[in-house]
Amino acid sequence: MRIIDFRLRPPTGAFLKTRIYSAPDNRDRYTAKLGFEPAPSVQKQSLDLLFAEMDAAGISTGVVVARNTDKLGVVTNQDVAEIAAAHPTRFVAVGSLHPAIRKAAMLQIEEAQRLGLKMVNIEPGALAEPLHVDDRRLYPLYATCEDLGIGVVIMSGGAAGPDISYTSPEHIDRVLGDFPKLPVVSSHGNWPWVQEIIHVAFRRPNLYLSPDMYLPNLPGMDDYVRAANGFMQDQFLFATAYPFCPLKAYTDWFLSLPWQARTLEKALHLNAEALLGLKPSATDAT
Repeated sequence: MRIIDFRLRPPTGAFLKTRIYSAPDNRDRYTAKLGFEPAPSVQKQSLDLLFAEMDAAGISTGVVVARNTDKLGVVTNQDVAEIAAAHPTRFVAVGSLHPAIRKAAMLQIEEAQRLGLKMVNIEPGALAEPLHVDDRRLYPLYATCEDLGIGVVIMSGGAAGPDISYTSPEHIDRVLGDFPKLPVVSSHGNWPWVQEIIHVAFRRPNLYLSPDMYLPNLPGMDDYVRAANGFMQDQFLFATAYPFCPLKAYTDWFLSLPWQARTLEKALHLNAEALLGLKPSATDAT
């Protein structure tokens, strides 16, 4: 079965200058808290090792998400487009916006379209002046993406901002309600507000949850699984948040959970294919 990892930041190019690689002690502390050992590809910053680890895990495609922040680093639209172009059988690129200056962000949306990037990412809580997801200064960007049919990935869980209010689910709920045709992926699954964000997903079919590194054996794990096996099966995405989680160990653990067969198929690749406009795998096209 095809597996698409919806959040994979490879050890190459501009990613190596971002905090996830430039602050290894902080990154590896998270990895240890989740019960994993750092992947060799992360420690050696090796693309060849990453590809071997993807193969061992059965991950066919990594979604390479750009980053445009003041606090976590910058990986531009051009950066991820070049990474995906250099490895077209391995990676699909998602762009990113720096939403603090509206006109510049609008140009970045145009650039993402021109480069053929499938969605755009924003991380408003990691700006020099942190913004909540529903800050009205972001609304022109959401409206433009909705009008153009471009989905948005929002880091709205985990350490999404300077305090826990930046993950509070009422913010993303307002955006989803105000832009009902805008597909929104909550990276980190809005953890720790698990039951609350599942209620938001029940109300808002344009919300997709990707708990990624905040799923393994953390409070709320069983609730995510139960919801995904029920009403939320079309709104759940597999992701490792690599380099925080090693690919094979995380994937083996994920596959051991009590998934229904159809839920697993959707979480591993069908939902991502639909969001990214990818062709279904050969086994699903027949």
